[in-house]
Amino acid sequence: MKLRGNVDDKKPSQAKGLHPDAYRIMDGNEYHPYISPSKLMPEFTLRAVILGVVLGIIFAAANAYLGLKIGMTITASIPVSVISMGILRGILRGGSILENNIVQTVGSAGESIAAGLCFTIPALLMMNMDPDYWTLFMVAALGGLLGVMLMIPLRRYLIVREHGKLPYPEGTGCGEVLVAGEEGGSKFKTVFAGLGLGALYKGLMDANVVGLWQETPHITLPFIKKCQVGFDSYPALLGVGFIIGPRIAALMFSGGALAWLVLIPIIATYGEGLTEPLYPSSVMMMDMSPGDIWNRYIRYIGAGAVAFGGIVSLVKALPTVINSFKASIKGFRFSVDSAEPRTRRDLPGSLVISGTILVMFLIWVLPSLELNLLGALLVVLFTFFFASVASRVVGLVGGSSLPVSGMTIASLLGTALIFTALGWTGDSGKFMALIVGAIVCVGISSAGDISQDLKTGFLVGATPYKQQFGQFIGVLTAATITGAVILLLNEAFVIGSDKLPAPQATLMKLVVEGVMDKNLPWALVLTGVGIAAVVELFRVQSLPFAVGLYLPFALSVPIMVGGLMRGILEKKRSGDELKSSRENGVLFGSGLVAGEATFGVLIALFVYSQEKVDWLKGISTPFVKNVPFSGWISLAVFCLMTWVLWRVVTAGKENK
Repeated sequence: MKLRGNVDDKKPSQAKGLHPDAYRIMDGNEYHPYISPSKLMPEFTLRAVILGVVLGIIFAAANAYLGLKIGMTITASIPVSVISMGILRGILRGGSILENNIVQTVGSAGESIAAGLCFTIPALLMMNMDPDYWTLFMVAALGGLLGVMLMIPLRRYLIVREHGKLPYPEGTGCGEVLVAGEEGGSKFKTVFAGLGLGALYKGLMDANVVGLWQETPHITLPFIKKCQVGFDSYPALLGVGFIIGPRIAALMFSGGALAWLVLIPIIATYGEGLTEPLYPSSVMMMDMSPGDIWNRYIRYIGAGAVAFGGIVSLVKALPTVINSFKASIKGFRFSVDSAEPRTRRDLPGSLVISGTILVMFLIWVLPSLELNLLGALLVVLFTFFFASVASRVVGLVGGSSLPVSGMTIASLLGTALIFTALGWTGDSGKFMALIVGAIVCVGISSAGDISQDLKTGFLVGATPYKQQFGQFIGVLTAATITGAVILLLNEAFVIGSDKLPAPQATLMKLVVEGVMDKNLPWALVLTGVGIAAVVELFRVQSLPFAVGLYLPFALSVPIMVGGLMRGILEKKRSGDELKSSRENGVLFGSGLVAGEATFGVLIALFVYSQEKVDWLKGISTPFVKNVPFSGWISLAVFCLMTWVLWRVVTAGKENK
């Protein structure tokens, strides 16, 4: 079988980036990575691991704050890659592409640990069930290790055999960034042009810095009750839309449109005729904004849709998932199979099985977690189920749009129902259910993160087992700091207050209390299940549609714009010209993601420091206040950024 590749072992200088097959639907076993499997270079080095650990801790702390503040976290792989290249190549004058890949693999674990903890653990704090540092560390460490281990047997199917069908936009974008950094020249400049513009855009827009325009402008449509349309004017979402393409972006957009243009007006129209609040809200419908209706009603519908879409996705993939596990444990030995090419070596299946059993045993016996054997079994089952689903979701729409909280809600619903049926209610039952949900949430986040990392490694020619081992290191080191940050923030600001509302954890609290106190709005959850089922009957993927239904519509709008741009490009161009234009778009879009995310971390650190450092308390932000027509300015600047991306894309010509 003849393999087509980018790097000739004898002439590496002729490399011109990722091969077009990086974007083509094909059997990944026929794809030749940027670095040939036969080519050896420094990869899992001490400096790469140390740098990854440091960056992972920084991103874990920053994302813990962001998750508690706004209910969202920022992806870390691309920013870590850019920072790594700047340090290894710019300062230390060294570092191979595979070393940089290890840095981003280790460093990105911090974001997934932070998301898993801050979306769940604060629910315990708000219910006055104060967990200690040791409990938070074990939840983070065991959940992260479990998520990574359960993803390892799925790599050969989801990453390799489904190559092209699952684009893994952030993993692919990170691969382009690494290749651009390796080659330098115009590609590297394209990445850093996007990086600089993304950071500048974020700084000028953010209300904690300059605040020149609104982050989420919106308008209320007349003649339709409480019908509101807006968009998150973040350049990163524009870049993500271009990377994932028009089809998936359209499915997400359709789900959001159904929620905000149909369901919210219907609920508002019929709810305003009531003489008392409609459960689960305690506020009269006439006093609720469209955002309040989405938060109190649509998110339950979205959670049901995501749960159904996840079940369908797993059922469809179940035969191949079983085959993947069989391939992984073939031979059942603890040593890495040296007969396979370097780029196909995973950690052995025996290690995955024994490690999973050990984690389940620790979850059962550790007194701080207060779980029995059934609780430990539920953790493993839910994590295995949603690890596959999470990898598929990030493969479709990227890690930034992974509905971790929706999957966690589904896990909490199942756990709480089982515990309630067995009579395990009250505070002890709620504590156990939330611990199960927290470990599963961390596992889901880690599985999604390592999926993107393994896709990046697959494209650039990394050694999978070295990445997987690096992820273990990243999980354990990030777990040491994230729980401490959450407890510190609770002491300083009180989680659940206006300063740290913890929106995702608040929803988890409502779900557990709703089931165990028997007041959950099942009609809304089952409505979401029915909607997703109808979508599947039309032979349309329900999972990306459900993701759009669950997430705010404003997030889907800029993704749709980027996806349309990619679609128009693919209609207008073909061949080498399309390849060059698409590469430019992915590189520039990845730079936008990296610039916004990196600057967002700096802003988070600044905001946190303002509460602790005396001389920073006197700094009043935003620096520009009461800007007239800020919504229109936001629209104009976003259109300008869209035009810049289009110019970068259409300027691409194949180098002769």
